[in-house]
Amino acid sequence: MKRIVKWGLLLAAVALMVGLSVRGVMQRHSQAKVTPNPAPAVLELAPQDLVTVRRLTVQRTLPVSGTVEAIRTAVVKAKVAAELRQLQVREGQAVRAGQELGRLDATEFEARLRQAVQQAQAASAQVDIAERTLQNNRALVERGFISRNALDTAVSNAAAARASLLAAEAAVDLARKALDDTVLRAPIDGWVSQRFVQPGERVAVDARVLEIVDLSALELRALMPPEQVGLVRPGAVASLRVEGLAAEVPARVVRINPSAQAGTRAIPVYLAVQAREGLRHGLFASGRIEVARETALALPESAVRLDEAQPYVLVLQEQRLVPRTVQLDGSAEVDGEPVRVIRSGVAEGDRVLAGSIGGVRDGIAVRLTATPGNR
Repeated sequence: MKRIVKWGLLLAAVALMVGLSVRGVMQRHSQAKVTPNPAPAVLELAPQDLVTVRRLTVQRTLPVSGTVEAIRTAVVKAKVAAELRQLQVREGQAVRAGQELGRLDATEFEARLRQAVQQAQAASAQVDIAERTLQNNRALVERGFISRNALDTAVSNAAAARASLLAAEAAVDLARKALDDTVLRAPIDGWVSQRFVQPGERVAVDARVLEIVDLSALELRALMPPEQVGLVRPGAVASLRVEGLAAEVPARVVRINPSAQAGTRAIPVYLAVQAREGLRHGLFASGRIEVARETALALPESAVRLDEAQPYVLVLQEQRLVPRTVQLDGSAEVDGEPVRVIRSGVAEGDRVLAGSIGGVRDGIAVRLTATPGNR
């Protein structure tokens, strides 16, 4: 009897549990029927969030960088070996061509000049003696007092004396030039950029004393790879940014080196830089050279998305953003702003999601907060 009661209680508990489970399932099913589906996500966009594909006049450019250099520079060197007595100019000081910049010790060269002058005077006296002897011998030959051979000897002595005088006079010129070389003069107009020695130092022949640069004519020396140099032509315009200057500096290609540099195989290209306040010899500059100008479909660089295997854009189509793969035709510029040239994939007038909007889901619905205007 006890066993029957025990089994009855067990069956009642199981039935209760099954009933509760069925009731819970039915309640969840009824709640699912009455709960509405969530509304689909909608992306709100302002007019500036869309850009319009347009056919624009674009400039094809190539990057360029290098050092700004003065076309005319000069190094003042010592032409004679001597001690530097004085140097009147310092770095940053303007000088004129022919201006005296300093002096070397001239004591030795003054003595050599005096010696050469005295030797020239002695040679001149010897010429006078030889000339008088020659005249006398000619008269004696005519009277038959001396032989013809004696006259020939007098002629030779006079010629030798004249040659010695010419050599002595040349020595005077050399001594005078050496004395003049002790005065250091500016070979060009410009500014002193470096001093290599100080007064009191002894300098050797061809030792550098000063460097002078002329800032009135500057150029940029840029190294470019061979595959790009073929696109550059003399006369092409460029825009440069020079360190230390806020505004861009215009430039123009003036020369292309016919030889490549050993090792790098890069080819130097020279651009004339428009002189202006703040430009200095040796500053680094970078910019772009315009190599072509054409009309093509273009979009801002940021509007072309590159996070997939193929570049694409998100086009607004029937109030939804639809991805379209585009074929690019390189980079270019419009009024100094970088753009991507589009060869195919979009048409003129299509509205594309700007790059300022990050990643979005393909096909997401769009609601415009205002009538978008073309950018």
